Amino acid sequence: MVLCTGNSCRSQMAEGFFKSFDSELDVYSAGTRPEKEVNPYAVEVMKETGIDISAQFPQNVNEFTGDSFDYVITVCDNAKEVCPVFTGEVKNRLHIGFDDPADAIGSKEEILKVYRRVRDEIRSEFIRFYDGIK
Repeated sequence: MVLCTGNSCRSQMAEGFFKSFDSELDVYSAGTRPEKEVNPYAVEVMKETGIDISAQFPQNVNEFTGDSFDYVITVCDNAKEVCPVFTGEVKNRLHIGFDDPADAIGSKEEILKVYRRVRDEIRSEFIRFYDGIK
């Protein structure tokens, strides 16, 4: 489970990367205050890597609090602070934080540059994490 506040950018990208690393993984992402849709910039920069997250959608973490997970990973400080109590078994809780690309301002190209940087940081951190647990 990858948690973020809006579940529209960082956690969606992380979910996409995890699924690309290993199709056998059960990967979910959710938000503490989910947006209505996945951020279109996140979809665009993930397509550049060959990963299509356009069919993913934001979900509320409360839908999953009774489930069990090997890992619950927060990717933003706010989600870390307000992470709900899971009544299902959670074997490991981790925080791997990233800047929120949704805060980017400027031209479309300037905004995409921020999304690409955060995307690449997510890929790097999560492949290192995945390689360490497999």
